[in-house]
Amino acid sequence: MSELLVDFITSLDGHASGEGWPGFWGLEGPEYLAWLGEQPETTHLMGANTYRQMSGFAAGEVPNGQDEFRPEEEASVDELTRASKVVFSSSLQEPLTWANSTLVRDDAVEAVRAMKSSGSGLLSTIGSLSLCRSLLRAGLVDRFRVVMFPVITGATGAERIYDGYPDVALEMIEHRTFDGRIQLVEYKPRVLQHPPLGAPA
Repeated sequence: MSELLVDFITSLDGHASGEGWPGFWGLEGPEYLAWLGEQPETTHLMGANTYRQMSGFAAGEVPNGQDEFRPEEEASVDELTRASKVVFSSSLQEPLTWANSTLVRDDAVEAVRAMKSSGSGLLSTIGSLSLCRSLLRAGLVDRFRVVMFPVITGATGAERIYDGYPDVALEMIEHRTFDGRIQLVEYKPRVLQHPPLGAPA
């Protein structure tokens, strides 16, 4: 059975990106980049908006406010290009132009449920906030990982990650600091039907 990881990189105030900020908020360091390079082979799950953005980067489009990719950003996009990707969309058309991408038009929750039960590798989301929210609500997420960068993007932040989420209890299973400034926290999530009425058991 496959394991499903929801994986975010965020500012401290929970934004997935910030207008005018580079990838990784320009704060990645050698420890963090080495850790990224050690990650296991993954099938990445995404929606149409993330696909359009990331495939555009792979085709050479540069993010707004930048003249060119930094080497760290280019390496990250190249790695995604080589990886297996499943894209959930009713608006995109086949064939998808980004290498190693498969289009799925079926309901994403049911499709991922079937992928989990029939597969054996790691499934991991990338971006795709509404997809992540739907998978979490459905109880399909095994691990919820957030890497927080030490910035607050109150003026320029975009893509608020947790808006529309249910209440979720989080059991910590991993934590780590990279380069003395980047904080990783990883949890086993449990969606709550209502807030707990008493102290933890």
